[in-house]
Amino acid sequence: MFVLGITGGIGCGKTTAAAILAAHGLPLLDADVISHEVTAPGGVAIPEIIERFGPEYIKADGSLDREAMAHTVFTDRKRLDQLSLIIHRHVMAEITRKRLLLQKQKAKAVVLDVPVPVREGFLDSCDQIWVIWADLELRLGRLQARGLSREEALRRMQIQMTEDEYRALGTEFILNNGSVAELETQLDALLNRELLGRGIPVQTGLVYANEVSADSD
Repeated sequence: MFVLGITGGIGCGKTTAAAILAAHGLPLLDADVISHEVTAPGGVAIPEIIERFGPEYIKADGSLDREAMAHTVFTDRKRLDQLSLIIHRHVMAEITRKRLLLQKQKAKAVVLDVPVPVREGFLDSCDQIWVIWADLELRLGRLQARGLSREEALRRMQIQMTEDEYRALGTEFILNNGSVAELETQLDALLNRELLGRGIPVQTGLVYANEVSADSD
């Protein structure tokens, strides 16, 4: 089974790229989705988070208070690393479990959408890693559209990996400075070359962009 990793900095369009690949027929394992599962009420990461950070970061329903935690970890790199270590361990264990299940089901390929490219379960599992990137001002605009202030967006960027660090680990470096259709065109070319070229069936063309356009009509 061909394992394709998708990663990139905040605001670069990684989630959109992963959605495009899923629209082209590839199974998708999304680390962000799984991280919400492991920090939901009764989630496997909750006891460790309470032990490390205290119960004040847990909501009344037993889930992680992400807003309260963000105020702490995005101003303290050490605390961010502590939280990341807890969550990533459980997320990557679940991704590995699901990946092996897909392999048992004879899936030809799978996409791993992981924002922080950890070695165990991601870098050591992927046949290729496609990095999604975008220029700074575009990223800031996207993040501000999500409700972050410019200062908060910059602070979150500064504690992530740099462009050079992402470039160093990527098999492909995809610049997402244009429209969704332009991003899909780049990804479609890579799918044709890297997956169809290996005999892995995928849909081709502007599958995702056409769906988005139809939904907006």
